[in-house]
Amino acid sequence: MTSREAYIALNMVDGVGPIRVRALRDRFGEAQAILAASKTELMQVEGVGEEVARSIMGWREKVDLDAELQRVEKAGVRVVCRDDAEYPKNLREIYDPPLVLYVKGKLTERDALAIAVVGSRRTTLYGQDMARKLAFQLARVGVTVVSGLARGIDTAAHNGALQAKGRTVAVIGCGIDIVYPTENKKLADEIVEKGGAVVTEFPFGVQPDRQNFPMRNRIISGWSLGVVVVEANLKSGALITANQAGEQGRQVFAVPGRADSILSKGANKLIKDGAKLTEDVEDILSEFEYLLPKMATEPAEPGLGGGGTKPALQLSETEEKVMAQVGNEEVAIDEIIRASGLTTACVSATLLALEMKRLVRQLPGKQYVRNAAFGS
Repeated sequence: MTSREAYIALNMVDGVGPIRVRALRDRFGEAQAILAASKTELMQVEGVGEEVARSIMGWREKVDLDAELQRVEKAGVRVVCRDDAEYPKNLREIYDPPLVLYVKGKLTERDALAIAVVGSRRTTLYGQDMARKLAFQLARVGVTVVSGLARGIDTAAHNGALQAKGRTVAVIGCGIDIVYPTENKKLADEIVEKGGAVVTEFPFGVQPDRQNFPMRNRIISGWSLGVVVVEANLKSGALITANQAGEQGRQVFAVPGRADSILSKGANKLIKDGAKLTEDVEDILSEFEYLLPKMATEPAEPGLGGGGTKPALQLSETEEKVMAQVGNEEVAIDEIIRASGLTTACVSATLLALEMKRLVRQLPGKQYVRNAAFGS
């Protein structure tokens, strides 16, 4: 039995978990030795009682390791152990790092520069737009966007990163062979196809049970340098992620919402409790300037200070046409539609893309103005 196989088996034994395995490994030296130890030897380790020792000793009766290995091979999935070089660096440092990660897609060294973007499943258009914009801007400067593939804010965050042609990682609370919610199967496939990854610590066949999500959330926060909560009510799982981030020594950010919206109560409370109020990507990046690659610390446009500038953004013909109608004075979307000759849907989508590229800003009342950094 290899070390990887032993970790997979231990991960499938009920009641063991990463903290006990860490103590057991300190005692026995390697994962294979844990599975071969006697009941008396196991119970000499702090935190291992008779019931846990009996579970470990009888692992062959409850764990079909050969079948699990066959499922891994058939699905084209890789299992990464925390001793492996590609195991996420930030995740290895938390108190209870997963024993194994089932990975569909790619993990890279760049994933050490990761920010989580999370929030409620129930959202407003404002929340979805903010999640998409922040994820787009983070991915565009080389940050890996981590989220949980859930409805609402998570979905918007993954989509924003993909639209920026950047990296995103989805951490799920079920087996790698299950997509939850089912409507996000296409999104999960796209994440993998475009160079990202879908990841879980749960074995094949594990259903998305309620108790799995707090465990999933600790991976999201532990993987990341910081957690951005975009929109969340007071009972949202995103607050669990934020609390875990604080316990793990990660920076917590929160996007403010309407004072009278129940969907913003959680995010607004985080700000009251000390989370950094976040209105734009600079509020996030400013906390990690010393870690960012050169491409992320150089200003993306002239006039933002610092040394050097990036090449001008390449705009599509449609973006050029819409951009031509937006000046330094605010202009209504109806006027942009009329003057450009484009459809309402096309103009709305194009304006969103231009906002994500930080070329225009949306003002109240569906008014738009050119970003001052770009002139007229």
